[in-house]
This record gives sequence, C-alpha cells and structure tokens, in this order.
Amino acid sequence: MTKSKKYRDRIYIVKDIILTLSEYGHLNQTALFSFCGLNISKHKEILDNLEQNDILQRIETVEGKRTITIFKVTPKGMNFCHEILEPYEQLFPRSGKSSDSSVNLGCLFFV
Repeated sequence: MTKSKKYRDRIYIVKDIILTLSEYGHLNQTALFSFCGLNISKHKEILDNLEQNDILQRIETVEGKRTITIFKVTPKGMNFCHEILEPYEQLFPRSGKSSDSSVNLGCLFFV
C-alpha cells in the first residue's frame, strides 16, 4: 500500500515561494521548486501568475547556450505576504500545525 502525499492549498504554496525567495534573496527556477517541494510541470503556472501580478520578478540571463531564469520577490510581493498571507494562516493554520484545535474552531465560529 502506498502512502498518499499531503495536499497543499495554493495559498500556502504561494506563501512558501515568497518566504523561500525572501530568505535566499533570489533563486533559479530549479532550486526554488526544489526548496518548496514543487513539481515544475505542475506548478509553473503559479510562478507565471505571481510574475503577472508583480509579486515576483523574473530575470533571464544567457550563459553560452543556456538561459538561466532567476526569481526575486518584489516589494509588492513582500507586502502581500505580510498583509494577506500571514493573517490568513493565523486564521486558518495548515493541518497538523496547531496543537489546540479548539482555538481554531473558536476563531472560525466567531468570524
């Protein structure tokens, strides 16, 4: 019997991408996907969407025959993380992160 992988909501994937890039400053696409535990073919559209919304900046450099794509977080992206994503995760923590689920249910009940 195989173990199923945990599902991660898109909003948490976005937060992980922004926090990983802010921690390292900038990363190439392969390193970013590796550090965030993402699949390039499945999750590339998330990066494209973040770039279109000016959350991330894509920088392409050519070295010989190779094109290297580097990603950086924009100030708008950091602001988005602090103003939207962090409060969201406080209200709706990821599964398994909270030891006292009654507190979370209370928050959900009153919201």
